[in-house]
Amino acid sequence: MTGSTRPPMHTALVTGSAAGIGLATCALLERLGLRVIVTARTRERAVAAASGLIERGAAAEHVHAEALDVADPAGARICGRRLAEAGLAVDVLVNNAALIPDKTRAEQGVLDSPVADWRAIMEANFFGALWTCREFVPGMVERGYGRVVNVSSDYGSIGLGLEGPASYSVSKAALNALTIKLAQEVRAQEDLKVNALNPGWVRSKMGGPTATKSLDEGADTVVWLATLPADGPSGGFFQDRAPIPW
Repeated sequence: MTGSTRPPMHTALVTGSAAGIGLATCALLERLGLRVIVTARTRERAVAAASGLIERGAAAEHVHAEALDVADPAGARICGRRLAEAGLAVDVLVNNAALIPDKTRAEQGVLDSPVADWRAIMEANFFGALWTCREFVPGMVERGYGRVVNVSSDYGSIGLGLEGPASYSVSKAALNALTIKLAQEVRAQEDLKVNALNPGWVRSKMGGPTATKSLDEGADTVVWLATLPADGPSGGFFQDRAPIPW
């Protein structure tokens, strides 16, 4: 049609998306017309998850699988190089990958929880998001468009009392602080949004089978933030599409 242009197909990378909320997010975004990059610590798991999406109706050309170990400081850089070689630029970054202490140690606190737990959880929940942001947000700035969505938790909310396991709560509070600082740094970019959310209690591997929300319900606010319009919020913390205390 003369004079008409098709909007660009945005590409979303979701960390930790071989299962759970991450995989549900990929499925919902693909249905909305985005290209999705499914990631896992091994390429085999990522390929298996991507194949499952295609089997359930996703367009094969809209689904890409890539290895990304967010706890590896070089992981995001290696993934970014592979995506560049494939001609893919990340427009939407969903930092979903996370760890929580084993239930047998969840009651241990600041003074007695294992140092190894603290290191592993901070590497996955905080530094993993830092590395992916440093790898992919500069390209968003250059292109003038981007959405960064950090999947946090009410356990990371200082306003709600940091009620979760010590290392997990601190890691998510750090992720929230990262969200605020990055949003401040890119605020001159009108169409680049950086937000965090609490998905709620979701029937995932982390949330367990008795949780109150389905995977799609847990992914709903993720998808909303990933597809915000140009006049949408930035630098906020949300649950069920509504602001909650930091």
